[in-house]
Amino acid sequence: MRRCDWSSKWPRSRLVSLLEGQNLRQRRTEGLVTATVIPQEATPPLILALDIGTSAVRALLFDRLGRAVQGPTAREPFEIRTTVEGASEADPDALLERIWRCVDGVLAQAGPLTDQIAAVASCTFVSNLLGVDAAGRAITPLTTYADTRAAAEARRLRAELDEAEVHDRTGCLFHPSYLPARLRWLATAQPDRFRRVARWISLGEYVELHLFGETAVSYSVASWTGLLDRRRLVWDEKLLAALPIRADQLSPLTDVSVPRRGLRPPFADRWPALREVPWFPAIGDGAAANIGSGCVSPRRVALTMGTTSAIRVVVDGPVERVPPGLWCYRVDRRRSLPGGALSEGGNVYAWMRETLRLAEPEALEPALAALEPDGHGLTVLPFLAGERSPGWAGHARATIHGLSLATTPVEVLRAGMEAVAYRLALVFDRLRPLLPEAPQVVASGGALLHSPVWLQIVTDVLGRPVAVSQVAEASGRGAALLALESLGLLSDVGEAPPFLGTTYEPNPDHHRRYRQAIARQQALYEQLVADRRP
Repeated sequence: MRRCDWSSKWPRSRLVSLLEGQNLRQRRTEGLVTATVIPQEATPPLILALDIGTSAVRALLFDRLGRAVQGPTAREPFEIRTTVEGASEADPDALLERIWRCVDGVLAQAGPLTDQIAAVASCTFVSNLLGVDAAGRAITPLTTYADTRAAAEARRLRAELDEAEVHDRTGCLFHPSYLPARLRWLATAQPDRFRRVARWISLGEYVELHLFGETAVSYSVASWTGLLDRRRLVWDEKLLAALPIRADQLSPLTDVSVPRRGLRPPFADRWPALREVPWFPAIGDGAAANIGSGCVSPRRVALTMGTTSAIRVVVDGPVERVPPGLWCYRVDRRRSLPGGALSEGGNVYAWMRETLRLAEPEALEPALAALEPDGHGLTVLPFLAGERSPGWAGHARATIHGLSLATTPVEVLRAGMEAVAYRLALVFDRLRPLLPEAPQVVASGGALLHSPVWLQIVTDVLGRPVAVSQVAEASGRGAALLALESLGLLSDVGEAPPFLGTTYEPNPDHHRRYRQAIARQQALYEQLVADRRP
């Protein structure tokens, strides 16, 4: 593997003039304003970005200014299998086929633009785990961060090891969403299959293994495992000593700036335009979302809400002390990513709308907007998939308290939306010591951006202005911008325009009301969750 330098072919002086003089074209797609460019006006080179999320695989092209190229896009939906026992699994080989079809689709639509593709970048949902045999064949399902079956093992790890010390070294707490507890659970629950595993890898590594016959894992993806020493950027030996695996069963570590070239014959023949272009290692979708939405320093805080939610900030170097209840991941060797993630977000909205048999989202917005803030008398703990930040109670389950004969389905939905916002506020409060006095909050993610009501709720709950990102595909764009930086076409990802749109302003009266509601939610949490944490 080697670093690439394309700056001699496309000098940065040309980029500066483009940034200063180019009129950035904007369009409205599915109700969302996004910075894009028509193919004829795209500034080369182009980056093919693959965004592998928890509900779909997406592929699209970005130009040198980080604008999505209109037209060549592909999307393949898939489902994560869940069970009442807490399983959250996917078929890794079926996922690969969807990824390959997305690449097929974009290249077929791109036509002559394929000659301008300088690299392939990708991001994936993280904290996923897959076991392969010595030949690289998958012999376990792909388990995701939402799998809660390892809750008892997380409890045992807390009893055996100093969790505060591990949190300081790895940036992660003991929780079923991370690999330490999950690996111990797999060794106990599926011992025969566990013994057959030669290597434990992530989905991004599995993609690379098929394409190139070998693989490494980026510091970014590795930091989401709970096994990486975040300061030394090596696998944590002390923690591995307490687990049923060896370090040589994990992939070598690498940085996001170190690509591979030379596709294996089946793929080189399938995609001749990509045969020798650099393919950069996958990074965590959360890190990519920060970069893609312009949140590349502590001055801008990224608030993302898709299926799940998170608040994150990019800082240079290692964080001296990770705030209690939060995590600290990596963007790359140079940049850290402290923040907190919720297992709840758009999934709460989707579950409530389906279960309560409510109307389509567009029809619901006026009814939701007509309700007073916290005017329903309900207190909701929105833990449909357990809790991550800030309490990390993986065993927690959702609760709706205060229902009466007068409660309406729309009120229940609004209470759920507010409840998610309250959990985000708790994370934001803990993150404040790492932020300047008045950071800008930037919102992205389809669940949030498609609901102005929810955006206003979050704004009022935080009590801070919230700017809307105009980037529809923030994670894919972030992966593309990091590739441009690695190619030498950007000296820093901060050079790319952030594409910020409407700013929502908080209502002080609503904020005060919501702070009281947060206290009420916390009191219920203490009664039902915290006092019963295993």
